[in-house]
Amino acid sequence: MICPRCKKDDQKNMEMCSACGAPIKPLPVPTGGKIHFGKYDWYVLEKQEGRVLIISEKVIEKRPYHHLECAVTWETCDMRKYLNDEFYYSFSETDRKRIIGSVNENPDNPWYGTNGGKPTTDKIFLLSINEVLNYFGDSGQIKIREVHINCDWCKDEYWPWFGDKYNINRRAVDDNGIVRHWTLRTPGANEHNVAFVMGFCGDEFDHGGINMVGRDELIDGHFVFDKSNFMATDTTSGSNLHGVRPALWIRTE
Repeated sequence: MICPRCKKDDQKNMEMCSACGAPIKPLPVPTGGKIHFGKYDWYVLEKQEGRVLIISEKVIEKRPYHHLECAVTWETCDMRKYLNDEFYYSFSETDRKRIIGSVNENPDNPWYGTNGGKPTTDKIFLLSINEVLNYFGDSGQIKIREVHINCDWCKDEYWPWFGDKYNINRRAVDDNGIVRHWTLRTPGANEHNVAFVMGFCGDEFDHGGINMVGRDELIDGHFVFDKSNFMATDTTSGSNLHGVRPALWIRTE
């Protein structure tokens, strides 16, 4: 298939261009549909009486999760403060009156047991791993640690991420039409890391899988999970920053 963005011919019939990161096949819209609110387009994830849960259609910006590489939870991170303050007040007063605060549970990492922290009350938030599975599709793959089969470049027994038939549902593009990583609020392999949905990495993987560890780096043939590339280690180039897809409940009446 021909990539609609860079026009290169994909000989492997992939869903995402391995050359530029653009989706070759159209990304599906959730069953709830799409609405416009404030300055952005949003997917509707859940409808309840008088309110809906929405998430931005695109990765709207790249931003650090926290300003230091340190132990952090959703409750204490800079990202939460930014979304519930500066980003919240970027909406008009009329729109702010439609935004409903909600109590969010912050589950531990299901593979590594890393503490997710206390429940929080948020106007705007990032999704957890559990919520991504609930709203974008759950194959049950998260319960299975996939073992490497004839892997000649990694000595570790398990992959640090998982992918399934719902990968395409989880992908999101930026304003340039490139599939980007987007950050979740669930911790990664340790308290210095945060899980994320995988985007374009410049390789031949059709991403959209969930990286369960936060940061994975291959050293001496082994994955190591020491520091997080969500922290503000290079805010000038943005090379270490992953994407933001805010989620929020709004009134429909």
